[in-house]
Amino acid sequence: MFFGQLIYNIDIIYCGDGMRTLVDIGDNQIQALDELAKKEKRSRAALIRQAIDDYLRNRRDEQEGDAFGLWGKRKVDGLAYQEKVRREW
Repeated sequence: MFFGQLIYNIDIIYCGDGMRTLVDIGDNQIQALDELAKKEKRSRAALIRQAIDDYLRNRRDEQEGDAFGLWGKRKVDGLAYQEKVRREW
């Protein structure tokens, strides 16, 4: 008797310089992917590639935003600080 969640392997195939990757995905994710694939008339692999692209783009945007405005809270003029640090070299 089996107790637990089935895990499926999904092959992701990239054209060109890409690579083939195995990903373990649970029953609920497979079912949701199948429903979305049918609705959008796209393959599971295409949906997974799009999800990875979206995730990477969001992470990059978050990381770029992390540094924005860090200097604004300082009471020192940025140019004056830069010149001071360069004189220390």
